[in-house]
Amino acid sequence: MAKLTTEQDQAVRQWVADGANLNEIQDRLKREHDVTLTYLDSRLLLAELGLKLLEKPKEAPPKEKEAVAPEPQLPGDETVEAETLPPVPPPTGGKATVVLDTIAIPGMLASGKVTFSDGKIASWYLDEMGRLGMNAPSPGYKPPPADIPVFQRELDLTLKRAGF
Repeated sequence: MAKLTTEQDQAVRQWVADGANLNEIQDRLKREHDVTLTYLDSRLLLAELGLKLLEKPKEAPPKEKEAVAPEPQLPGDETVEAETLPPVPPPTGGKATVVLDTIAIPGMLASGKVTFSDGKIASWYLDEMGRLGMNAPSPGYKPPPADIPVFQRELDLTLKRAGF
């Protein structure tokens, strides 16, 4: 680590007192005194001089917005809220129960399990590109064909309820 002259030492003390951060101190030493220090050397210099950087005051949390009249909605501009989703009547010909994992598989937007009408449980996942994938409970397993559209509807509703 470079040794500072008394003049440089006093300059650093003044900058710290003025509220400069470590980056500013490094820049000013380089610019004004042609002294280049690494981040670690700068931290060690401050410790050696017995200086502590001043913490900037934290910003106050933003005030709550006053109630604003809702904007009129145009037809087809509705948003789906989890509480307002109507119950879906069970369709004829198939059955599938979809469950969303509380913690998605790493790298996926969402994941979960589906139980088909034959009692088999498969895991499903939705990747970051919006592609749906499924891991079958056994090699070559195919769910009953009537369960597929039911699974798609149930998955869609489950994801909407979860905010996707």
